[in-house]
Amino acid sequence: MDINNLQSLALPEEKKAWFVHDRFGMFVHWGLYALPARHEWVKSREELNDADYQKYFDHFDPDLYDPSEWARRAKAAGMKYVVLTTKHHEGFCLWDTKATDFKVTNTPYGRDLLGPFVDAFRAEGLRIGFYYSLIDWHHPDFTVDPRHPQRNHPDALKINEGRDMQRYAAFMREQVRELLTEFGQIDIMWFDFSYPQWKLGELVGKGHQDWESEKLVRLVRELAPDIIINNRLDLAGLQPDIVTPEQYMPRARPLRDGRRVVWEACHTLSGSWGYHRDEDTWKSTEQLVQMLVGTVAMGGNLLMNVGPTARGTLDHRAIAALAAYEEWMALHERSIVGCTQSDFTAPPDCRLTQNGDRLYIHLFNWPYRHLHFDALAGKIEYAQFLHDGSEVTWLHPSANTLWANTQFPVGEDQLTFVLPVRRPQIVVPVIEVKLKPGSASGIQD
Repeated sequence: MDINNLQSLALPEEKKAWFVHDRFGMFVHWGLYALPARHEWVKSREELNDADYQKYFDHFDPDLYDPSEWARRAKAAGMKYVVLTTKHHEGFCLWDTKATDFKVTNTPYGRDLLGPFVDAFRAEGLRIGFYYSLIDWHHPDFTVDPRHPQRNHPDALKINEGRDMQRYAAFMREQVRELLTEFGQIDIMWFDFSYPQWKLGELVGKGHQDWESEKLVRLVRELAPDIIINNRLDLAGLQPDIVTPEQYMPRARPLRDGRRVVWEACHTLSGSWGYHRDEDTWKSTEQLVQMLVGTVAMGGNLLMNVGPTARGTLDHRAIAALAAYEEWMALHERSIVGCTQSDFTAPPDCRLTQNGDRLYIHLFNWPYRHLHFDALAGKIEYAQFLHDGSEVTWLHPSANTLWANTQFPVGEDQLTFVLPVRRPQIVVPVIEVKLKPGSASGIQD
């Protein structure tokens, strides 16, 4: 593999500027797994064969599907782009693909889901991303591997004898071509995922050779030169357009070869990506907002997932979570959108974001009366709470000034904001600081 040639497929940084600016997106995991409603990996977890799984195909009829409602809720929550699972690991396709019969138009619903989805979200001004699973537990050429539903079948190796991953790779390219030519401009291609390190007896996982990843990336670049491609194709020689940590919060901004990268954390509102009726680890409002703030404070994006029900609705718990984002973002969007990591050091229990000469202090814990901030003295023009625009004052200590109540000297570069004793009725209050000219250096993009 010619690494230098491969690297030419990386997207120039300026083509990702919209993504870095927008910061917040909606992930949608939807497929046949919404019917069993016990995790999107149910076919693998329960080792179901195609005959076992067929009943979900035979009864898929999302009669209440209204993508316009989903799009309105996403926009209201402050989300700027969306990524939908066009095909998940189960192999079921949400559009009228010509490459397989395992598609929504052959179910009782009988109609394409993807076109109306794209139209609805575009109408609300959101950019469109397509998730496409590299894995396909239904396709007859996809070999049994350590995560395949038939991995423990006594004849697993024999099943593989007639299967051909090259034919499967060609099938994928055929479907990706459909996705990138039949639905207008697509802004993100989100592939999922590679696992060459996984082993189970004589079965091994899959990576770039199985997917023919280089051919796949070249096809995507040919069809959509400005599209963002994620990092899950197992192409070590290609600097990915974005990296995508999943279901954890990094302790610091992710780096590759010591350099900052464009990155996006993907998370679920609960513990499952697909609709899971009985799953009960739904995140609190405080967690949801803090995850968004914490991600942007490290220069990243947040892609937060919803899993619609089998009838095509959003679960009441998902609606409540989106409403929590809506309430907070209605007043605090400008501390997120267009912002990035700041080079100032945050006070304890705070997170910082910055947009030019605007510094945003997000208070995860409410202090008693005073918020001490090092290295900010002399650099502030004005400060206010973002939720109501009320002024936040600060003390002006100098090296020769003593605090009357403590008799401790305060350094020249130290500043103390004066806060009300009672916390505002805001899940994460934010102080917006207008910096003086020349004081806004150190933004880390």
